[in-house]
This record gives sequence, structure tokens and C-alpha cells, in this order.
Amino acid sequence: MLFKKMAGTAAVFVFADQHANTPVERQGMMWNEEELHLHTIPSQLTSKPAMATNLALEGLESYDPPNHGDLRRVEALDTDFVYIKPILGWVELAT
Repeated sequence: MLFKKMAGTAAVFVFADQHANTPVERQGMMWNEEELHLHTIPSQLTSKPAMATNLALEGLESYDPPNHGDLRRVEALDTDFVYIKPILGWVELAT
């Protein structure tokens, strides 16, 4: 599976071939599962409150720093993201 970084974010990655009918801007190069360290996702994820948009994920650093394996739903995209500590970023999860 390939991912692209969302425009306007430092480290939020979405599936490269989805969200065609939503206003998601994907930019730059493609990233694969190995590069995003998806093999490090813990078997038990920690559910956290949903966020309105993907940009809100990055705002967490200042008031609710994420931990490896935190799971948050992004309502605007109707999908879940997991925090991956080795890349200091959020990656969309297949549901």
C-alpha cells in the first residue's frame, strides 16, 4: 500500500489512491509501509477522542502530545489515523 503526505501538514499520511471525492490534497512523493514504520504499530491501540480535521492532529503536539499507537478518528475524512513514534507522524489505517 502506498501513502502520500497531506498538503499543509508536516506528518499526516493518507492512502495515495483514496479520498477521490473529498477535498484532500496529497502532495509529493509516495511512501510505502516500510518507510512509514507500519510494522511497529502495537497490537493494542489507544483510542483517543475524534478530531474534526487532519490539521487538528498536528496541533496535538502542544497540548496533548501523542504516544506511539494512539488512534484518532478524523471526522472530515471519516477514517482513523494511528500515531507512529519513529516518524513522529500520523498514518491512515485501513478499516
